[in-house]
Amino acid sequence: MPSTGDVLTRPGVRVPGRAAFWLQSSVLVLLMAASSAPSPLYPLYQARWGFQPVVLTVIFAAYVLALLAALLTAGTLSDYLGRRRVLMAALVVEIGAMVVFMLSGNEAALIAARLLQGIATGAAVGALGAYLIELESAVRPGLGTVINGAAPPVGLAVGAVASSLVAGAAPNNIQVIYLAILVLLVLQFAATAVSPETVDPRPGAVASLRLRVHFPPATRRPAVWVLPAGAATWSLGGLILALGPSLIRSMAGTGSALLTGLIVAALTGTGGVATILLGSVRPRRLLGVGMTALLVGMAGTIAALATSSLGLYFAATIVAGVGFGAGFLGVLRTLLPQAEPAERAGLLSAIYVVSYLSNSVPAVAAGALAGTLGLTATAIGYSAMVMLLALFVIAGLAFRQQETGHRSS
Repeated sequence: MPSTGDVLTRPGVRVPGRAAFWLQSSVLVLLMAASSAPSPLYPLYQARWGFQPVVLTVIFAAYVLALLAALLTAGTLSDYLGRRRVLMAALVVEIGAMVVFMLSGNEAALIAARLLQGIATGAAVGALGAYLIELESAVRPGLGTVINGAAPPVGLAVGAVASSLVAGAAPNNIQVIYLAILVLLVLQFAATAVSPETVDPRPGAVASLRLRVHFPPATRRPAVWVLPAGAATWSLGGLILALGPSLIRSMAGTGSALLTGLIVAALTGTGGVATILLGSVRPRRLLGVGMTALLVGMAGTIAALATSSLGLYFAATIVAGVGFGAGFLGVLRTLLPQAEPAERAGLLSAIYVVSYLSNSVPAVAAGALAGTLGLTATAIGYSAMVMLLALFVIAGLAFRQQETGHRSS
């Protein structure tokens, strides 16, 4: 693999490294925005086409399953074909998903669009994460990891809020949000095509497509106590995206499309801001701050659900958002520096596999249980599960601190 500095100065590259870094940051934000944009629109689709609530779970699961399949197969593909080729292919698939959304006339089309989105996002996130770290030398060392932590929650917030605004202002023209995303994706595809490549192609691309989750040896021990922080944060995201719309409707009544987007933004937007503000904090302290904020936020969420207090629910979600951002950044800051450059895309893909499993499996289970246990009871139990994961990480931090103290004494 050539050095990043050599790649960024190759003749013929029309997009300089600094601009390419911010371009690919915007690609990561937009892919995440596209993934959250349909969520506030589901009640409108349901009212329009009259499908059963279980279909919403199927639509949600379709995206996650396709994403996981792409992560497990194509997660390391850019290490062999190059970052640009994989990203350009992923952007083409994402553009196709936007077209299907715009033309959709039934729930089957929504499922197809979400499958395409999952494939595109799963193929892109590992390559994007590694690409940003390789391009960061043109901007500031360490910034790539910060953007990897900040861009997903910021993108999720932007997509949900923008979609909610469209749903509230023009419920009969919701295709506008997909058209806007499509135009931006086309522009990003064109710019990516003339961006610098940071990886020389090498043999082994086909063999890399076998199903696997790979954590480099140096990361395996810390991953045992760090990954539950990622599981806690992304499980909370699943709660907000899967049950959040129904919880908001139960507290605010009908006509709450905008509030649905705002609750997503309260979590993910706060998480993105926290990631940027805490980007220079040491990894262990990041995890401690993140898990403590998550505990406080979840306790507030349980109190809000028990009292049907919409205001408290929003406030608790904002506090939990700090934990969402700091916790996931802590995972990245702990594990990524221990991986070799050629292992970055695979490690990031493995982290996202754990994250999306945590995001989807509990959410789907909660959707199934809500009909039996009730929405509020299910959400309270879900919140308690997130608190237990956060407590596990805090206990691990304390144990490792004590272990380090004994070694130094």
